[in-house]
Amino acid sequence: MRQRPFQQVDVFTATPYLGNPLAVVLDGEGLSDDEMQRFTNWTNLSEATFVLPPTEAGRAAGADYRVRIFCPGRELPFAGHPTLGSCHAWLAAGGRPRQPGRIVQECGVGLVQLRQDGRQLAFAAPPLIKSGPLAEAEVQLIARGLGLARSDILHHAWCDNGPNWRGVMLASAGQVLALAPDAAVLAGLDVGVVGPHGKVGVVAPHAAGATDAAFEVRAFFPGNNGMAEDPVTGSLNAALAQWLIGAGLAPAHYVAAQGTALGRAGRVHVRQDGGEIWIGGDAVTCVRGEVLL
Repeated sequence: MRQRPFQQVDVFTATPYLGNPLAVVLDGEGLSDDEMQRFTNWTNLSEATFVLPPTEAGRAAGADYRVRIFCPGRELPFAGHPTLGSCHAWLAAGGRPRQPGRIVQECGVGLVQLRQDGRQLAFAAPPLIKSGPLAEAEVQLIARGLGLARSDILHHAWCDNGPNWRGVMLASAGQVLALAPDAAVLAGLDVGVVGPHGKVGVVAPHAAGATDAAFEVRAFFPGNNGMAEDPVTGSLNAALAQWLIGAGLAPAHYVAAQGTALGRAGRVHVRQDGGEIWIGGDAVTCVRGEVLL
Protein backbone atom coordinates (compact mmCIF):
# COMPACT_ATOMS: atom_id res chain seq x y z
CA MET A 1 0.00 0.00 0.00
CA ARG A 2 1.02 3.58 -0.55
CA GLN A 3 -0.46 7.06 -0.22
CA ARG A 4 -2.20 8.20 -3.38
CA PRO A 5 -3.70 11.62 -4.19
CA PHE A 6 -7.46 11.62 -3.76
CA GLN A 7 -10.41 13.94 -4.32
CA GLN A 8 -14.11 13.58 -3.59
CA VAL A 9 -15.95 15.67 -6.12
CA ASP A 10 -19.56 16.82 -6.29
CA VAL A 11 -20.75 16.79 -9.90
CA PHE A 12 -23.50 18.72 -11.72
CA THR A 13 -23.48 21.45 -9.08
CA ALA A 14 -21.46 24.54 -8.23
CA THR A 15 -22.57 24.32 -4.59
CA PRO A 16 -20.93 21.57 -2.50
CA TYR A 17 -23.17 18.71 -1.36
CA LEU A 18 -26.06 19.44 -3.75
CA GLY A 19 -24.95 17.28 -6.69
CA ASN A 20 -23.76 13.70 -7.15
CA PRO A 21 -20.56 12.74 -5.27
CA LEU A 22 -17.69 10.81 -6.82
CA ALA A 23 -14.49 9.35 -5.33
CA VAL A 24 -11.44 9.92 -7.56
CA VAL A 25 -8.11 8.20 -6.95
CA LEU A 26 -5.68 10.25 -9.04
CA ASP A 27 -2.96 7.59 -9.20
CA GLY A 28 -4.36 4.15 -9.92
CA GLU A 29 -1.15 2.59 -11.20
CA GLY A 30 -0.35 -0.82 -9.76
CA LEU A 31 -3.80 -1.44 -8.30
CA SER A 32 -5.49 -4.72 -9.13
CA ASP A 33 -9.12 -5.02 -10.24
CA ASP A 34 -9.97 -6.47 -6.82
CA GLU A 35 -8.32 -3.58 -5.00
CA MET A 36 -10.20 -1.03 -7.10
CA GLN A 37 -13.49 -2.84 -6.54
CA ARG A 38 -12.93 -3.24 -2.81
CA PHE A 39 -12.18 0.46 -2.38
CA THR A 40 -15.23 1.40 -4.46
CA ASN A 41 -17.48 -0.77 -2.31
CA TRP A 42 -15.97 0.76 0.84
CA THR A 43 -16.70 4.36 -0.23
CA ASN A 44 -20.44 3.59 -0.24
CA LEU A 45 -20.81 5.97 -3.20
CA SER A 46 -22.45 5.17 -6.51
CA GLU A 47 -19.08 5.28 -8.32
CA ALA A 48 -15.35 5.62 -7.78
CA THR A 49 -12.77 6.20 -10.50
CA PHE A 50 -9.06 5.54 -10.88
CA VAL A 51 -6.98 7.78 -13.12
CA LEU A 52 -4.15 6.17 -15.08
CA PRO A 53 -1.81 7.07 -17.94
CA PRO A 54 -3.30 6.34 -21.36
CA THR A 55 -2.56 3.02 -22.98
CA GLU A 56 -0.08 3.08 -25.85
CA ALA A 57 -2.94 2.97 -28.35
CA GLY A 58 -4.87 5.62 -26.44
CA ARG A 59 -1.88 7.95 -26.32
CA ALA A 60 -1.36 7.53 -30.05
CA ALA A 61 -5.02 8.44 -30.58
CA GLY A 62 -4.67 11.62 -28.50
CA ALA A 63 -5.86 10.56 -25.02
CA ASP A 64 -4.78 12.82 -22.16
CA TYR A 65 -5.46 10.24 -19.45
CA ARG A 66 -7.25 6.94 -18.87
CA VAL A 67 -9.93 6.31 -16.26
CA ARG A 68 -11.44 3.13 -14.90
CA ILE A 69 -14.95 3.52 -13.52
CA PHE A 70 -16.34 1.24 -10.82
CA CYS A 71 -19.70 1.03 -9.11
CA PRO A 72 -20.53 -1.33 -6.23
CA GLY A 73 -20.06 -4.84 -7.56
CA ARG A 74 -18.73 -4.16 -11.06
CA GLU A 75 -16.72 -2.02 -13.47
CA LEU A 76 -18.50 0.28 -15.92
CA PRO A 77 -17.30 1.01 -19.48
CA PHE A 78 -18.71 4.54 -19.27
CA ALA A 79 -20.71 6.78 -16.96
CA GLY A 80 -21.52 10.47 -17.16
CA HIS A 81 -20.91 12.04 -13.77
CA PRO A 82 -17.71 10.00 -13.24
CA THR A 83 -16.44 11.31 -16.58
CA LEU A 84 -17.01 14.96 -15.65
CA GLY A 85 -15.86 14.46 -12.05
CA SER A 86 -12.66 12.63 -13.01
CA CYS A 87 -11.80 15.32 -15.56
CA HIS A 88 -12.45 18.05 -12.99
CA ALA A 89 -10.18 16.31 -10.46
CA TRP A 90 -7.45 15.68 -13.05
CA LEU A 91 -7.42 19.34 -14.08
CA ALA A 92 -7.55 20.52 -10.43
CA ALA A 93 -4.53 18.32 -9.67
CA GLY A 94 -2.51 20.02 -12.42
CA GLY A 95 -3.40 17.93 -15.44
CA ARG A 96 -2.71 19.71 -18.72
CA PRO A 97 -4.55 18.65 -21.87
CA ARG A 98 -2.65 18.52 -25.13
CA GLN A 99 -5.13 20.97 -26.62
CA PRO A 100 -6.25 23.81 -24.31
CA GLY A 101 -9.97 23.64 -23.56
CA ARG A 102 -10.27 20.14 -25.08
CA ILE A 103 -9.68 16.95 -23.10
CA VAL A 104 -9.65 13.38 -24.40
CA GLN A 105 -10.49 10.64 -21.88
CA GLU A 106 -9.75 7.00 -22.52
CA CYS A 107 -12.15 4.56 -20.82
CA GLY A 108 -13.93 1.26 -21.43
CA VAL A 109 -15.96 2.53 -24.40
CA GLY A 110 -12.89 4.05 -26.05
CA LEU A 111 -12.13 7.76 -26.35
CA VAL A 112 -14.52 10.34 -24.95
CA GLN A 113 -14.21 13.97 -25.96
CA LEU A 114 -14.63 16.67 -23.31
CA ARG A 115 -14.54 20.42 -23.59
CA GLN A 116 -14.06 23.19 -21.07
CA ASP A 117 -16.28 26.26 -21.15
CA GLY A 118 -15.39 28.55 -18.29
CA ARG A 119 -15.88 26.59 -15.07
CA GLN A 120 -18.10 23.99 -16.73
CA LEU A 121 -17.06 20.75 -18.41
CA ALA A 122 -19.07 18.85 -21.00
CA PHE A 123 -18.73 15.46 -22.69
CA ALA A 124 -19.93 14.39 -26.11
CA ALA A 125 -22.86 12.02 -25.60
CA PRO A 126 -21.98 8.49 -26.74
CA PRO A 127 -24.33 7.06 -29.38
CA LEU A 128 -27.34 5.05 -28.30
CA ILE A 129 -26.88 1.30 -28.42
CA LYS A 130 -30.62 0.77 -28.55
CA SER A 131 -33.36 3.25 -29.40
CA GLY A 132 -36.98 3.27 -30.54
CA PRO A 133 -40.23 2.79 -28.61
CA LEU A 134 -40.59 0.35 -25.74
CA ALA A 135 -42.86 -2.67 -26.02
CA GLU A 136 -46.40 -1.83 -24.92
CA ALA A 137 -46.39 -4.51 -22.22
CA GLU A 138 -43.27 -2.94 -20.72
CA VAL A 139 -44.81 0.54 -20.79
CA GLN A 140 -47.82 -0.78 -18.91
CA LEU A 141 -45.52 -2.42 -16.37
CA ILE A 142 -43.56 0.81 -15.87
CA ALA A 143 -46.79 2.79 -15.44
CA ARG A 144 -47.95 0.35 -12.76
CA GLY A 145 -44.57 0.43 -11.04
CA LEU A 146 -44.61 4.23 -10.97
CA GLY A 147 -48.17 4.33 -9.65
CA LEU A 148 -49.50 5.91 -12.85
CA ALA A 149 -52.28 5.28 -15.31
CA ARG A 150 -51.01 4.11 -18.69
CA SER A 151 -52.36 7.33 -20.19
CA ASP A 152 -50.03 9.37 -17.94
CA ILE A 153 -47.05 8.19 -20.01
CA LEU A 154 -47.16 10.46 -23.05
CA HIS A 155 -43.99 9.26 -24.77
CA HIS A 156 -41.51 6.44 -24.25
CA ALA A 157 -38.28 5.11 -25.75
CA TRP A 158 -35.25 2.97 -25.20
CA CYS A 159 -32.43 5.20 -23.92
CA ASP A 160 -29.67 2.60 -23.84
CA ASN A 161 -26.13 3.99 -24.06
CA GLY A 162 -24.54 1.29 -21.91
CA PRO A 163 -26.90 1.36 -18.94
CA ASN A 164 -30.23 -0.08 -20.13
CA TRP A 165 -32.32 3.02 -19.47
CA ARG A 166 -35.96 3.01 -20.44
CA GLY A 167 -37.19 6.58 -20.81
CA VAL A 168 -40.74 7.77 -20.23
CA MET A 169 -42.14 11.30 -20.45
CA LEU A 170 -44.94 12.62 -18.27
CA ALA A 171 -46.99 15.78 -18.74
CA SER A 172 -45.34 17.83 -16.01
CA ALA A 173 -42.40 18.18 -13.67
CA GLY A 174 -44.88 18.04 -10.79
CA GLN A 175 -45.92 14.53 -11.77
CA VAL A 176 -42.27 13.48 -11.90
CA LEU A 177 -41.56 14.84 -8.43
CA ALA A 178 -44.64 13.13 -6.95
CA LEU A 179 -43.59 9.62 -8.03
CA ALA A 180 -43.20 6.88 -5.42
CA PRO A 181 -42.03 3.82 -7.40
CA ASP A 182 -42.84 0.25 -6.38
CA ALA A 183 -39.58 -1.70 -6.23
CA ALA A 184 -41.33 -5.06 -6.50
CA VAL A 185 -43.02 -4.14 -9.78
CA LEU A 186 -39.98 -2.44 -11.33
CA ALA A 187 -37.49 -5.10 -10.22
CA GLY A 188 -34.68 -5.42 -12.75
CA LEU A 189 -35.56 -2.26 -14.71
CA ASP A 190 -33.58 0.98 -15.06
CA VAL A 191 -36.20 3.70 -15.60
CA GLY A 192 -35.61 7.36 -16.41
CA VAL A 193 -38.58 9.72 -16.04
CA VAL A 194 -38.75 13.22 -17.47
CA GLY A 195 -41.40 15.93 -17.35
CA PRO A 196 -41.36 19.54 -18.50
CA HIS A 197 -41.66 22.69 -16.47
CA GLY A 198 -44.22 23.84 -19.03
CA LYS A 199 -46.28 22.24 -21.80
CA VAL A 200 -44.93 19.20 -23.63
CA GLY A 201 -43.89 20.15 -27.14
CA VAL A 202 -43.56 23.89 -26.49
CA VAL A 203 -41.07 23.86 -23.62
CA ALA A 204 -38.54 26.68 -23.70
CA PRO A 205 -34.85 26.22 -22.83
CA HIS A 206 -35.51 27.99 -19.50
CA ALA A 207 -39.19 27.60 -18.67
CA ALA A 208 -41.03 30.08 -16.48
CA GLY A 209 -41.62 28.86 -12.94
CA ALA A 210 -38.67 26.48 -12.97
CA THR A 211 -35.97 29.09 -12.27
CA ASP A 212 -33.41 27.71 -14.70
CA ALA A 213 -34.67 24.26 -15.73
CA ALA A 214 -36.80 23.17 -18.65
CA PHE A 215 -37.23 19.58 -17.44
CA GLU A 216 -37.29 17.60 -14.22
CA VAL A 217 -35.57 14.20 -14.38
CA ARG A 218 -35.53 11.23 -12.02
CA ALA A 219 -33.56 8.00 -12.39
CA PHE A 220 -34.66 4.75 -10.73
CA PHE A 221 -32.74 1.48 -10.74
CA PRO A 222 -32.55 -1.73 -8.68
CA GLY A 223 -30.49 -1.29 -5.51
CA ASN A 224 -29.35 -3.39 -2.59
CA ASN A 225 -32.46 -2.48 -0.61
CA GLY A 226 -35.12 -2.30 -3.29
CA MET A 227 -35.45 0.58 -5.72
CA ALA A 228 -32.64 3.14 -5.66
CA GLU A 229 -32.64 6.67 -7.05
CA ASP A 230 -29.61 8.42 -8.49
CA PRO A 231 -29.15 12.09 -7.53
CA VAL A 232 -27.92 13.31 -10.95
CA THR A 233 -27.26 11.01 -13.89
CA GLY A 234 -25.05 11.94 -16.83
CA SER A 235 -25.65 8.78 -18.87
CA LEU A 236 -29.44 9.04 -18.55
CA ASN A 237 -29.51 12.73 -19.43
CA ALA A 238 -27.26 12.05 -22.42
CA ALA A 239 -29.63 9.37 -23.68
CA LEU A 240 -32.75 11.38 -22.91
CA ALA A 241 -31.33 14.35 -24.82
CA GLN A 242 -30.76 12.28 -27.95
CA TRP A 243 -34.31 10.94 -27.76
CA LEU A 244 -36.08 14.19 -26.85
CA ILE A 245 -34.22 16.47 -29.25
CA GLY A 246 -34.44 13.91 -32.05
CA ALA A 247 -38.19 13.51 -31.54
CA GLY A 248 -38.82 17.25 -31.38
CA LEU A 249 -39.85 17.06 -27.70
CA ALA A 250 -37.05 19.34 -26.50
CA PRO A 251 -35.13 22.31 -27.90
CA ALA A 252 -31.54 22.00 -29.01
CA HIS A 253 -30.36 23.69 -25.82
CA TYR A 254 -31.91 23.22 -22.38
CA VAL A 255 -31.18 22.64 -18.70
CA ALA A 256 -32.52 19.63 -16.79
CA ALA A 257 -33.00 19.58 -13.02
CA GLN A 258 -32.40 16.33 -11.14
CA GLY A 259 -32.11 15.35 -7.49
CA THR A 260 -34.86 17.68 -6.26
CA ALA A 261 -36.77 14.81 -4.65
CA LEU A 262 -33.60 13.83 -2.74
CA GLY A 263 -32.83 17.30 -1.44
CA ARG A 264 -30.19 17.94 -4.12
CA ALA A 265 -30.12 20.64 -6.80
CA GLY A 266 -28.38 19.05 -9.77
CA ARG A 267 -28.33 20.90 -13.09
CA VAL A 268 -27.44 19.22 -16.37
CA HIS A 269 -26.73 21.51 -19.33
CA VAL A 270 -27.63 20.01 -22.71
CA ARG A 271 -26.58 21.50 -26.03
CA GLN A 272 -26.79 20.18 -29.57
CA ASP A 273 -23.81 21.42 -31.54
CA GLY A 274 -23.84 20.31 -35.14
CA GLY A 275 -24.31 16.57 -35.12
CA GLU A 276 -23.23 16.10 -31.51
CA ILE A 277 -25.01 16.49 -28.20
CA TRP A 278 -22.93 17.74 -25.30
CA ILE A 279 -23.77 17.06 -21.66
CA GLY A 280 -22.23 19.47 -19.21
CA GLY A 281 -22.30 20.94 -15.77
CA ASP A 282 -20.32 22.31 -12.87
CA ALA A 283 -18.20 20.28 -10.48
CA VAL A 284 -16.64 21.18 -7.16
CA THR A 285 -14.04 19.41 -5.01
CA CYS A 286 -15.34 18.74 -1.49
CA VAL A 287 -12.51 16.56 -0.09
CA ARG A 288 -8.84 16.69 -1.08
CA GLY A 289 -6.03 14.65 0.37
CA GLU A 290 -4.51 11.18 0.20
CA VAL A 291 -5.85 7.67 0.43
CA LEU A 292 -3.86 4.60 1.47
CA LEU A 293 -4.15 1.96 -1.25
